[in-house]
Amino acid sequence: MDAIILQILNGLDKGSAYALIALGLTLIFGTLGVVNFAHGALFMIGAFCAVTLSRLLSLSHEVAIPGQVDFLGNPATRDVPYVYDIFGEAAGAAIIDWSVPLAILLAIPVMIAVGVIMERGLIKHFYKRPHADQILVTFGLAIVLQEIIKYYYGANPIPAPAPQAFVGSFDFGALIGFEPGTIIYPYWRLVYFAFAVVIIGAVFAFLQFTTFGMVVRAGMADRETVGLLGINIDKRFTIMFGLAAAVAGLAGVMYAPITSPNYHMGMDFLVLSFVVVVVGGMGSLPGAVLAGFLLGILESFASMREVLEIVPGLNQIIIYLVAIVILLTRPRGLMGRKGVMED
Repeated sequence: MDAIILQILNGLDKGSAYALIALGLTLIFGTLGVVNFAHGALFMIGAFCAVTLSRLLSLSHEVAIPGQVDFLGNPATRDVPYVYDIFGEAAGAAIIDWSVPLAILLAIPVMIAVGVIMERGLIKHFYKRPHADQILVTFGLAIVLQEIIKYYYGANPIPAPAPQAFVGSFDFGALIGFEPGTIIYPYWRLVYFAFAVVIIGAVFAFLQFTTFGMVVRAGMADRETVGLLGINIDKRFTIMFGLAAAVAGLAGVMYAPITSPNYHMGMDFLVLSFVVVVVGGMGSLPGAVLAGFLLGILESFASMREVLEIVPGLNQIIIYLVAIVILLTRPRGLMGRKGVMED
């Protein structure tokens, strides 16, 4: 039982990332009808927002240490971050320590701007083009973005540590009645799952309970009729593209302490996230979230040593096997609208 619970926790952790990226992909496909292969790059840019803020907050200058000299007899110095000068040493150290969560404040405007520029500058010209054209142009854009990141940040992963308060592991087993030390799970992965639930809930609440969200949902169902009512649906869809980019970026920011950001991490998640979208149902937001968590849990169980001894490499292909079964038996996905992908 403890092994099962641990694998469920691992699956929820992976599923959180899949669900957040797939949610943004589905928002874009449902509103604009665009297959956006650059969405994984937005996840990567979000992770590098955390890296960038961490580097900016760590900028320092040399300060002489009173009464001390080095081995050459020169005054000894130490590096003091500029944030210490602005906020004081204690507050400055706390700000540096919490740089990853604080990067959310940087990532939101950056990702919305990137999304709007991407949509207005390039993708709007491909709305009426075949999906194959959309895939080619957005895939090319993803490659350009990751090469830009590679040029400025290098090819090696860059650590972005979690705050010290969340370093270490939580005795989850003791919480639910098992022997202490039975189920140990990293704090930050639990934080990431909770963060994903909050973001997903916020997106659904925004679409369900705001006037803007209701207009967007109406536009997803019948764009032409909404336009005839005098509503500038294109403007609203552009804003939704920016919000979808922000969701992907926030997923990347908070994932940075789990996997050190690198220039190809977007591509690593992109393919899996598209599989999640297909399994959940193209254009179905609940389907994307449900499929993300289900496939994350399946992948986690397929990674167990006992399973790999029977079917080596199953964890690498389980998601694709599920996608094949779904496409053969229910082409529209688990929660897709009838007629979608069934022609």
